[in-house]
Amino acid sequence: MFHWISQHNDVLTVFTNVGTLCIWLVYAQLLYWGFRRQRRPRLIINRGKKKDINALCIISNMSAESIFIEYIIAELKTNQGTITMDVTDFEQQYSEGDELDDKEEERRQLLNNSPVKENTRQGPLGSGDFLHIGTFDDLIRRMARDEGIEMEGHRPKGDLEFKSLMVRLIGIYGPEDMPVGAEREFLLQDNDRYCSLTPATWDTRRLASKRERRELRQMVQRLNSTNFSVSSSFGRAEK
Repeated sequence: MFHWISQHNDVLTVFTNVGTLCIWLVYAQLLYWGFRRQRRPRLIINRGKKKDINALCIISNMSAESIFIEYIIAELKTNQGTITMDVTDFEQQYSEGDELDDKEEERRQLLNNSPVKENTRQGPLGSGDFLHIGTFDDLIRRMARDEGIEMEGHRPKGDLEFKSLMVRLIGIYGPEDMPVGAEREFLLQDNDRYCSLTPATWDTRRLASKRERRELRQMVQRLNSTNFSVSSSFGRAEK
């Protein structure tokens, strides 16, 4: 045994070195995968509390670092066209019995006791944090109202039908210059008494490839330069 090892010492040394190199390569690959996963932005868009359009639209940051939310865009698809709206600043409704703190009450007085106030969701969202931008029904009604669509309960009047609602996020991740994004589409189905809300995909789609990030940067430049608020394929011009 020892005689055979001494005779083939050079060959065994080569195999040992190759094996050691392979182990280090695998270890380096695992470290790289772990580092890349930690650096990868991860935003999740989901529904909360309920399963219909009265569910909250919840945005969660599952990244290792904070993400600055720059834009939240909603896209309502119908059988007659599409409405796209910047909902970063969303409306929150108050009923007569809601309790308000002092700052909220003061703000209502400044707004001449208006039952609607604007809240911005632009800003940093910490790692593991989440926020909601109201219910999906709030988003749909706001877009319908701005487009001049009359509603009967949860459905639009006439032959118009709501097909789906897409929520798209645009943000900046950590020290990176290029924006990142995420989007998720929810299918709408009118069941007479209520409108169901079903995710079109099992997970939120990440917009993090080089091509997608370039497109997001162009979109941000366009939104900033045009002071975008809402656009529609119903024939109305951008505001």
